[in-house]
Amino acid sequence: MGQKLAKFDIIKVMNKILEVENLHFKYEKESEVEQLDGVSFFVEKGEWVSIIGQNGSGKSTTARLIDGLLEEFTGTVKIDNEVLTNQNVWDLRRKIGMVFQNPDNQFVGATVEDDVAFGMENQGIPREEMLKRVDEALLAVNMMDFKKKEPARLSGGQKQRVAIAGIIALRPEIIILDESTSMLDPTGRADIMRVIHEIKEKYGLTVLSITHDLDEAAQSDRIIVMKDGKVAEVARPEVLFGSNEDMVEIGLDVPFTSNLMADLRHVGFDLPNEYMDDKKLTQVLTGMLKK
Repeated sequence: MGQKLAKFDIIKVMNKILEVENLHFKYEKESEVEQLDGVSFFVEKGEWVSIIGQNGSGKSTTARLIDGLLEEFTGTVKIDNEVLTNQNVWDLRRKIGMVFQNPDNQFVGATVEDDVAFGMENQGIPREEMLKRVDEALLAVNMMDFKKKEPARLSGGQKQRVAIAGIIALRPEIIILDESTSMLDPTGRADIMRVIHEIKEKYGLTVLSITHDLDEAAQSDRIIVMKDGKVAEVARPEVLFGSNEDMVEIGLDVPFTSNLMADLRHVGFDLPNEYMDDKKLTQVLTGMLKK
């Protein structure tokens, strides 16, 4: 087997906006099976961190604990250096926006603008400021032309854009994407990822993405791999995806570009050993073919 990945890929910590320490959780109190078994990790302010793993590994359970949607766990969740408790869960939840897999479950308004405004109405934001934020959010996700439309009449990708607009209008510091592109086709997934990257840079957001899509995860600053309710690896994408053998060992598929690079090497292309995403690989191949 290739060189073993380090358990934790250490980076300089500047400002941890999210810390999870020794989380344990059971869906059934009397059960001997823990959905989370000592999960610990951090997310730095402004980072994009993805959590990947097989079904049942604890990815979405972790996300729901962070957002206060599940209770009665042991361990510590810190959001912006404040420990999450039953007393402050509603205040801290305002710092987090969560985009779920099925946007239909988040719609409550009769029109797109009503839906984007709903969360702000609950927070008591003044009407003038609310109307301003609705327009800003819809412009950010390129949905201004659909402002008066019914959400039910939109396509899957358009619905997800509206769901994202409703989140960014609330001005959270952290966005959690819980399999938020899994119901979209490849074009729709790429489009939503582009939008999220744009608003992340525009608003200085921190992103925690729960995903099965390894090509999507490859765009992250760091990747957390979960297995059987535990953190199995934490590494940068180029380190994690640099060894196909290690990916298979922890029960995951290999990104498309990793397989493509292996095939190209087999037919004689002299490619670097490190992992490259599709954009970087395209640039390298274009340069080689021009010579």
